[in-house]
Amino acid sequence: MKKQHTFPGIFLIGIGIYFLLQQFNIPIITDFYSWPTILMIIGVAMLLNSYVSNDYEPILPGTILLGLGIHFHGLYTYSFWIDHWGMFPLIVGIAFILRYQKTKQGLFPGLLLVAIALFSIFVSNKPGWFQWINIAVNVVETFWPLLLILIGIYLLFFKKK
Repeated sequence: MKKQHTFPGIFLIGIGIYFLLQQFNIPIITDFYSWPTILMIIGVAMLLNSYVSNDYEPILPGTILLGLGIHFHGLYTYSFWIDHWGMFPLIVGIAFILRYQKTKQGLFPGLLLVAIALFSIFVSNKPGWFQWINIAVNVVETFWPLLLILIGIYLLFFKKK
């Protein structure tokens, strides 16, 4: 398999299977005909590409996309799914830990993010100083499009190579 064609090939196979199954309209998998499934397909394609081509940098974004796809699918499909901001640092932390297995980089941020996520999700009596994180998350949830615009402007006009 050629290295430069691995990701597009896996991605096209995944998208093709997705749309083919959608054409057959199989009742047992109709819950997967949604945009989170596309995120999962892209994430799986990035992860497979990473392991097949021995280029381990796509492990981080692939795991994040797969995790976000699973999380959003769970939110829309299952009533028991946890709808908490702590799921996002948990997904990113797991991505760092998976990348660490191959690159030996990012163990500390991964463990720290997983610890913060688990603490925020499962500890019921949080200390008072922890409330600032909830406030910050609420602000980010409200103004995240503005944050994306500011990051884009920074990357276009101020980031030097």
